[in-house]
Amino acid sequence: MNQLLVIAIGGACGAMMRFLVSTGLYQWLGRGFPYGTLFVNIGGSFLIGLLSETLILQRITIALDYRAAILVGFIGAFTTFSTFSLETFYLLEQGQIGKAVLNVAVSVSSCLMAVWLGLLCGRGLFWYSSGVLQLPTSSIPYGMMVVNAIGALMIGIVAALLLQKIALPVEQRATLLVLIIGAYLTLSGLYLILFLIEHGFSFDTQTSFMLGLFVANSLICSGTIWLGLLLGKQI
Repeated sequence: MNQLLVIAIGGACGAMMRFLVSTGLYQWLGRGFPYGTLFVNIGGSFLIGLLSETLILQRITIALDYRAAILVGFIGAFTTFSTFSLETFYLLEQGQIGKAVLNVAVSVSSCLMAVWLGLLCGRGLFWYSSGVLQLPTSSIPYGMMVVNAIGALMIGIVAALLLQKIALPVEQRATLLVLIIGAYLTLSGLYLILFLIEHGFSFDTQTSFMLGLFVANSLICSGTIWLGLLLGKQI
């Protein structure tokens, strides 16, 4: 039941993100071609390749349900084969055979390429010492920190799109943004600490190092969220 709940939550977030990203792209580029659907499918294909590799490699017991929420719920709802099929059929009905063929060819080839690139990136991140930089008295899971930064970039883009579409007072929008960023920084930093604890590091004796890693992850993710906010405002 817990797994079904987190998959449902992940699916809700993925569907909302797909709507915001695709709608923003259609407003930016127009509806002459299914740019929004193409983008979310390519982006989702890259993410499922990247995260399948990284989340499977990093076997943290407490994250089993969350892996399902991300891979099945979030990415499953973020991508859409049915909308791709419907938009292609509409192009055929309108007599735009060239655009329909182009949509099929670009979508299939680009999504396969994106999955391959995602897998390569995931394997590359964890190629050296399983994604962990070994120090004399501690370890830095740099692979997971890079994945956290990628997630932070997406959070920034979606937050920018969401705040542009919600009619709320400035104070409430600022509160919402702070809550979104704070939740992500907390959860991503906690994931790093749990990783170290599960791999034999003691929180009691290495508290300073773990808190320093938490702060470093927060600073990196804050920077990429800021970049995502800037990119989201341009869509």
